[in-house]
Amino acid sequence: MWKDLRIPFFTVLFLFIGFFAFTKIFGPIPFSVNSVTTNKSTLFTVQGTGEVTAIPDTALLNLGVNKQASTVDQAQRQVNEIINKITEDIKTLGVEAKDIKTVNYSVNPNYDYNAGSQKINGYVVNADIQVKIKPIDKANQAIDAATKAGATNVGNIQFVLDEKKKKEVEEQARKEAIDAAKEKAQSISKTSGIRLGRLVDVQESGGPIQPYNYAAMQTKELRAADNAAPPTELNPGENKITSTVSLSYETY
Repeated sequence: MWKDLRIPFFTVLFLFIGFFAFTKIFGPIPFSVNSVTTNKSTLFTVQGTGEVTAIPDTALLNLGVNKQASTVDQAQRQVNEIINKITEDIKTLGVEAKDIKTVNYSVNPNYDYNAGSQKINGYVVNADIQVKIKPIDKANQAIDAATKAGATNVGNIQFVLDEKKKKEVEEQARKEAIDAAKEKAQSISKTSGIRLGRLVDVQESGGPIQPYNYAAMQTKELRAADNAAPPTELNPGENKITSTVSLSYETY
């Protein structure tokens, strides 16, 4: 029996001694272990929308003057006199200088193309100012004062919210959107049997405030030549702010 076991015994012993000698000379045999990380990639996402309307409290007016004369100096003098008069009259309504700014001032030659030639027959000067007015009811007075002073263009009238009010309304719309999304998530979860886990992501998208925008109007259409036209009456209406929020939950 010992004869039968000697060969396997010495074979195993020889392999063990050889392995031991190998590790002493060359170091331990490296082993690689693959690490697998699993992440939960499926999320349950719902959207909610909040919409808030608010009455504007600020008006933005564009008031302009356009004059043509035979020389640049004459055209500029006419425009500058009228713009200065408009500015001073608007300030008497309580509008501060920082809320009145020039948004355009241009000088261009006027050409006569008669008789097949291009000839300068005068110059055109345009000037436009933007006026920020609060409260809004002063916008009517400002327009009347400007046209009386000689404004030839009134346009791009917008009714907006001031920054503080705008942030308040945006926050309200955002809160309504989040509440609506949470309510929808709970309803779907209850009906479908999905179990909601952690809220892991929030995304918001919102539309800009949509102010009412009056088209440009020629003041000759607004006031009679004898200045007997009734006072200007503008209706600011309402501004609408919308916020859409997406909530993503883990499920289990």
